Amino acid sequence: MDVLDLARTQFAVTGSLHFLFVVLTLGLAPLVAIMHTRSVLTGKPVHERMTRFWGQIYVINYALGIVTGLVMEFQFGLSWSGLSHYAGDIFGAPLAIETLGAFFLESTFLGLWIFGWHRLPKWLHLACIWLVTLTAYASAFWIMVANSFLQNPAGAVERGDHLALTDFGALVTNPMLAMSLPHVLGAGLWTGGFVVMGASAYQLLRRTAEREFFTRSLRLGVVAAFIGSLVTVGFGYAQFGPVGIFQPDKFNDATLAGAGLGVMITIGQTLQLLIMFVLLPTVYWLPRWRWAHPILLLMTPLPFLAAICGWLAREVGRQPWLINGKLTVADAMSPGLTTGMVTLSLFGFAGVLGLLALVDYLLIAQTVRRGPGAAALGAGDGPAGSTERAHALSF
Repeated sequence: MDVLDLARTQFAVTGSLHFLFVVLTLGLAPLVAIMHTRSVLTGKPVHERMTRFWGQIYVINYALGIVTGLVMEFQFGLSWSGLSHYAGDIFGAPLAIETLGAFFLESTFLGLWIFGWHRLPKWLHLACIWLVTLTAYASAFWIMVANSFLQNPAGAVERGDHLALTDFGALVTNPMLAMSLPHVLGAGLWTGGFVVMGASAYQLLRRTAEREFFTRSLRLGVVAAFIGSLVTVGFGYAQFGPVGIFQPDKFNDATLAGAGLGVMITIGQTLQLLIMFVLLPTVYWLPRWRWAHPILLLMTPLPFLAAICGWLAREVGRQPWLINGKLTVADAMSPGLTTGMVTLSLFGFAGVLGLLALVDYLLIAQTVRRGPGAAALGAGDGPAGSTERAHALSF
């Protein structure tokens, strides 16, 4: 494998691992906000406990996902300085807005939400988690603006040896963005729904004492997965229109892209039909059917696999271009890289991100196994937290 293929492999591996964190974050944020809203409106302890338990899983995934995102940013300067030189003024702008605006706001509001339990007024505390959700979606918007520019460099013209932005409006209304953003957000909700559904099925299979808690959670997961699947599949097919215009050969010559597309469509259609015609109509009885719980548990990883295949199809399908029709991958690569340097960084990045993914899984699995009684988030002098302080302190 030459240095170019190694650099591409490095970015594909680290990008795929990072996206696993992102898609779950985008899916869990609105679900936790909905749980918190129900808690504030009804005052029922079960809804507060659901918010704290699933919110803790969200925080674990978010915290570890930050580090993986830093690795992605680092790679642009390490391996792809040609991209920065040629289109950094344009490509870097949405990334900077995402980091300085949406990401910092998201982190700030998340911090207020984490430490605001029983300290902030309940409506202000609720507003914090909804602002976390909105800023997470804003982050996704700016990231997809940058990615869509690579797919179709709208609003830019060549000036000498670099691209210059001439129309910011065209950049943020890119036809390659309009359908892909809802597709990604839907995939996140789908994934979050499956995680909630699968974890709840695991606890119900164990004959947990928290039957009401996980019955409500499983039903919410099924409904969320249904809505997410409709958005994902619908906007997934809608993308074929702009792809046919701007990248008509996207899936003809790229074997990996075509395979990724096929796997994504197969999983997506199968799960979407399963949710629509089997899970949703039986959502009331599903928590009682112990025979179905192992199936739901085994289905949990499938949206993650579909998401990775979709990402590969979107990126590999425009090869050999990094910026479609403007800059090839070979020209975008940093000069002076050697096979040994890229191999070393590949194993280093993949090792770190793989370890973070493993730690993320183990922490989430431990949280699910221990159940809501051990949730540390929000444990304190509240109607639900005071009775569970001893369990939370042992987390």
